[in-house]
Amino acid sequence: MKLQKETTLEKQGHGRWYGDACGTAFAMELVGERWSLLIVRELMLGARRFSDIRASLPGISAKVLTERLTSLEEAGVLVRRQLPPPGKAQVYELTEWGYAAEPLIQELGRWAAQSSAHDPTLPLSPVSLMLSMRTMVQHNRLAQFARRRIGFAIGEEEFIAEPTMRELPIRRESVRHADTVFRAPIASIVAGGFYAGVPWDELERDAGLSIEGNRDLAMRFASLFRLPPKLA
Repeated sequence: MKLQKETTLEKQGHGRWYGDACGTAFAMELVGERWSLLIVRELMLGARRFSDIRASLPGISAKVLTERLTSLEEAGVLVRRQLPPPGKAQVYELTEWGYAAEPLIQELGRWAAQSSAHDPTLPLSPVSLMLSMRTMVQHNRLAQFARRRIGFAIGEEEFIAEPTMRELPIRRESVRHADTVFRAPIASIVAGGFYAGVPWDELERDAGLSIEGNRDLAMRFASLFRLPPKLA
């Protein structure tokens, strides 16, 4: 006789992987399937359409993305909603509980970046770059940038970082009124300057990067980000 109470996920067709009461084990049951946590990552800065999510994760098939979105919705991590007219597009958006996973993503990033096998020059999505900055920023130096508006135009996506005294809020917003703007066709170009030590003039000359507005502000802001030392 089964004594353990049947969980909501089991009722919805999700078999238990571990049968373990540890919160870490249950977290892996929620987001441990391939692509699941990266889908959550891509929604951290707001709702996205199916096509937007797939474009940000070029290795995922439409079938797998559909399956993962369905599983995450059933688990309560995200919801589907219809945009109002004239758009009427269907978008996926994290629930309040889903957004609460950002510290998990940040700590995993900090931990993994301590490996000598981590390669900061590999491709990454614009949202991944923004979240990496929120993860790797030196919080004790943010005060000098308070109330400055740092723009990022990556391909067709635009973001504004507007530091406070100790935090780095980043949101989707036009860079039109930013104090300075990093503009690049893909996110890995900016990441190369931030994390891999690629000279900025080299990126501007050879990789399609442009820095608009207050260049001194841009360079000082870029110096805020540092990967952790390698431990493995």
